[in-house]
Amino acid sequence: MQTFEADTYDVIVVGGGHAGVEAALASARMGEKTLLVTISLEKIAFMPCNPSIGGPAKGIVVREIDALGGEMGRNIDKTYIQMRLLNTAKGPAVRALRAQADKHLYSLEMKKTLERTENLDLKQGIIEELVVEDGKIEGVISNTGAIYRANSVVLTTGTAARGEIIVGELKYSSGPENTLPSIKLQDNLQELGFEIDRFKTGTPPRIHKDSIDYSYTTEQPGDAEPNHFSFESKDEDYLPLEEQYSCWLTYTNEDTHETILDNIDRAPMFTGIVDGVGARYCPSIEDKVVRFADKNRHQIFLEPESADSDEIYVQGLNTSLPEDVQIDALRSVKGLEEARMMRTGYAIEYDVILPHQLRPSLETKKINGLFTAGQTNGTSGYEEAAGQGLVAGINAALRNRGEEPFIMKRNESYIGVMLDDLVTKGTAEPYRLLTSRAEYRLLLRHDNADFRLTDFGYNLGLISEERYAAFNKKREQTEAELARLKTVRIKPKQVAEYLEEKGEPQLKDGVLAYDFMRRPYVAYKDVAAIYPPEEEIMKEVQEQVEIHIKYEGYINKAQRKVDKVKRMENKKIPENIDYTEISGLATEAIDRLSMIQPATIAQASRVSGVTPSDIAILSVYVEQGSYETVKN
Repeated sequence: MQTFEADTYDVIVVGGGHAGVEAALASARMGEKTLLVTISLEKIAFMPCNPSIGGPAKGIVVREIDALGGEMGRNIDKTYIQMRLLNTAKGPAVRALRAQADKHLYSLEMKKTLERTENLDLKQGIIEELVVEDGKIEGVISNTGAIYRANSVVLTTGTAARGEIIVGELKYSSGPENTLPSIKLQDNLQELGFEIDRFKTGTPPRIHKDSIDYSYTTEQPGDAEPNHFSFESKDEDYLPLEEQYSCWLTYTNEDTHETILDNIDRAPMFTGIVDGVGARYCPSIEDKVVRFADKNRHQIFLEPESADSDEIYVQGLNTSLPEDVQIDALRSVKGLEEARMMRTGYAIEYDVILPHQLRPSLETKKINGLFTAGQTNGTSGYEEAAGQGLVAGINAALRNRGEEPFIMKRNESYIGVMLDDLVTKGTAEPYRLLTSRAEYRLLLRHDNADFRLTDFGYNLGLISEERYAAFNKKREQTEAELARLKTVRIKPKQVAEYLEEKGEPQLKDGVLAYDFMRRPYVAYKDVAAIYPPEEEIMKEVQEQVEIHIKYEGYINKAQRKVDKVKRMENKKIPENIDYTEISGLATEAIDRLSMIQPATIAQASRVSGVTPSDIAILSVYVEQGSYETVKN
């Protein structure tokens, strides 16, 4: 095909999913001339799977994206149809917000945001080849022969990357929701020497809402109390409970499981049609029935997809079984006996670039200026993709400026945990963020994402002056109130009646309000009623004060661990160090360190197969400065 020079940009983003939109917006907002190329402009930030944002760990990621100046939090706050705060009976480290999205409106609003952003062009097209010269990215070539030049390129091709949809014995080339796949670009990546693997994900059937007998289901309403993903959203804009859409809970049963087991010989994951590796944390219903044979039922959530659609997403029934088996399985569930299936569930296989080939900035080690983000890197979930896209877009812009990359640490964010896990440990299956992956999860809470990350977002140019001023007011008010509570003393008579009502022993002597609040039954409002602050304290500040005081010991303990690790984070390892020259390193350590190429001693300590003894040897070697580098 004849090619032609089309245009020149600072940054080009390939793919318009959740990773792509965050990458493009970050780059453009940082002043870089940016192009976003996607297969379908109607599928911008589309939700081909679960029509929701947030949940455990994931909801905290959305708050982190917002604190850095990303768009996902603002967009879901404009387009949700239900909002719920999860794990409210548990500690603050595991609380997380979840929103049921109007998936059509979510996509439309994100497209509007992109269209109205300065420095950003949108184009529908298929990128088939990268332009690479002397190990550096120079641009991309579309299927029409257009050459777009750029200093940095971000690939976010997701499940469209050589995608194949599977239903029963049927298998055909396709992106999600029967969109066009990206095939030639994947061939080009392999030609360039990238290691590619094959992963799988799946979706459940969708059914018509009027074909459900809700008398057999349990209603799952939203929250009346206002909550938001974005720190900019206002309580007065919160959707009243009566205007929110409920989800509904039901269960599979022995008949469902029998239907599936009777047809297990037709299940693609057992017949060998499926080649890709699926996620353990989001198994198909046929996988659950086989793996958990002792369970006589599994939860099924019936989730509305949009205010303008009658389709219901059957969460928990992910499957690639033949269509006739899907119908029988659906109709065996209580409340779904008359279910009318509107869309068939399917599995989709796609290519991933093994993430050990990336730097912590998400720039590839093989090609300078080429970044990847999202499911392309082996993750699952809209939130994980968006977090990566934001970081990749920021670093693509910083690279153009000749500035140091923005590297998020494990103690700073769940995004940092995810990126470190990917580039240091790799992944053998679609990676999903869990609270258990974060060793500092008490520091990485839903409520304090702005305290952790807003300074970064402001310094990067992604947080406005107005928003930064509001955040600083919140921070100053929090610090002032904590200090005030250390100066006022509560006298025994002031709380005698209160303690009697609580069934607690009376005070013998006065106690500082700060120390009184350490008691598990004492809330901030109780102390404030005795000694009111001079100015009205924001609800968010009251929450910060209460959490800080009640969990201070645990927080300080976690912070001491962070400080200890920081010393290793500050020990940089020279690029291209030749590990074979280091006497005493185990063979496995040499192989793993040579593959991962960790940037710091701390990162090296997290590489699988590297022992504390190896780290001690490596530390001494680096400190002595006696290393040799690999000859290119």
